[in-house]
Amino acid sequence: MKSLLLKNVILARKNTDIRIRNGQFEKIAQNLTPEDGEDLFHANGTLAILPAFYNAHTHAAMTLMRGYADDLELFRWLSEMIWPLEAQLTPEDVYNGSRLAILEMIRSGTVFFNDMYWFQKQTVRAAEEMGIRACIGLLQLSNGNDNTDNEWLKENRNSFSSRIQTALAPHAIYTVDTETLRKTGEIASGQNALIHIHLAETKKEFDDCINQHNMTPVQYLDTLGLLTPRTILAHSIYLTEDDIKLIAKRNSITVHMPASNMKLASGRFPGETILKHHSRIALGTDGACSNNNLSMIEEMKLAALLAKLGSENPETFPAPLVYDMASRRGAEAFGLHAGVIQEGYLADAILVDLNTPTMTPDFHTISNMVYAADPSVIDSVICDGKFLMKHRVIDGEQEILAAARESAHKLVERLKKC
Repeated sequence: MKSLLLKNVILARKNTDIRIRNGQFEKIAQNLTPEDGEDLFHANGTLAILPAFYNAHTHAAMTLMRGYADDLELFRWLSEMIWPLEAQLTPEDVYNGSRLAILEMIRSGTVFFNDMYWFQKQTVRAAEEMGIRACIGLLQLSNGNDNTDNEWLKENRNSFSSRIQTALAPHAIYTVDTETLRKTGEIASGQNALIHIHLAETKKEFDDCINQHNMTPVQYLDTLGLLTPRTILAHSIYLTEDDIKLIAKRNSITVHMPASNMKLASGRFPGETILKHHSRIALGTDGACSNNNLSMIEEMKLAALLAKLGSENPETFPAPLVYDMASRRGAEAFGLHAGVIQEGYLADAILVDLNTPTMTPDFHTISNMVYAADPSVIDSVICDGKFLMKHRVIDGEQEILAAARESAHKLVERLKKC
């Protein structure tokens, strides 16, 4: 594989060169000499290289539903608006919606997403074509829905590129029965598999679990063998301190999604309490139907501000910590040696234009990224050593947008005819 040399990029506030080979940062030093045939990228001392973002929980194809059902409570939102519309989805819709999501994520610096949705073959197809990393869930529901490609995923996952992995994905404790959850725990234990589940997202879910099982949702999962070091707990809002201690003991990962949580008025993630006992917190965006965008930059700012407001302490969730949650901690949750710009790490990165209003002045680059920036500051995105976006250009962008618009229109029209 041809190597790539980044010339005169800014790393830790100093100009340097970076050689990328075989998908890794091979050499970081000043004044590296280009090799014969090596690709060159000249940053000209105006682009800072920073870790890219790892979206630890989303539903990519829900970009087609952006703005469709706003300002509703979660269970009404799901049962009256989202589930009826999702019943009309076709595989091509999921492909087009996933491409739109990936396009948006690349533009905002994301190189990995953890997805839970239908017709997973199409999400894999989109991710492979567009060069991004992804974890695709083997979705489990107890309502008999057959719009999944679980069997195809099981049969073909060894043929995917190294950028694609899979996880067992029981949707939630209120949509998957006890026996199925227990079997999932047994499978996960035997295969050392990732588990991805919505958990303790609403007060109703918490109260219903207490009433039905005489346990909190966290305790319930633990009795079923689903609380492991490879378990991704999306939302994790309604947690007791004992729950948090149990999550820490099992070394599971909580995923914070402040935009979605606030928009649906689900509740506030107890991040400062979790940090007292446990450090494995990642950030996610949730789907574009409940956010309504997939920008991890926006998610970082909201996470930091919400934690400060809730704790009444401005030192809670400082910018470097929040950026780490969006990058290194997210990558590590999925077993990726990434999220850091160092030799030997996977070559995932964003190149940020410092010659922009929100990055000026540059007293603290990370603080600017968390509190001031938006996706427009990102000049280029690298994943697995290859450019996904170079100088703000992504191949095929207009065709992706047109196909998504057409799919969204047809999706709503099909629902109207039911």
